[in-house]
Amino acid sequence: MDDADPDLRPDPDRVILRLAAQPARRLAGSAMIAALAAILLWIAAAHPPASFGWRLFLAAAGAGALWLALRLWQATAPALELTGRELREAGGRRLALVADIRGVSRGAFALKPSNGFTLLLAEPGPAVWAPGLWWRIGRRVGVGGVTGRHDTRMMAEAISLAVARAGG
Repeated sequence: MDDADPDLRPDPDRVILRLAAQPARRLAGSAMIAALAAILLWIAAAHPPASFGWRLFLAAAGAGALWLALRLWQATAPALELTGRELREAGGRRLALVADIRGVSRGAFALKPSNGFTLLLAEPGPAVWAPGLWWRIGRRVGVGGVTGRHDTRMMAEAISLAVARAGG
């Protein structure tokens, strides 16, 4: 294939498929966590428990929930892109190389995000968490959450096809 016309070779960096968070799910997820934060902070301020430890716990949990709502909103902003070479965020952060993917798991009993799938990688990577969109722990990458079921299923099948092509 080295002698083939360069214009006929597939571009490994061309985006094959994009997976974005659904705006309604993104908003609902962030809003529910922000509402939890507001409730916890309101209880800590307006109806404080007698124990200082409980007040501190409620305030810390409320602040943590507020941080999580903001983090979910930020993490679900970029779309995921599948190229012939890698699965990445639109900003360029790599989730996995296609050559390193050993399998795609999307069954009912698989450890995966809601409406999502899990990739099994050949080599472990650093732990990363983009709440609501994807995570990586060791050799597993989970994709899904605030994404649509149909779009996520298409991405899983496209990755399976890319892995099959890369493997032989």
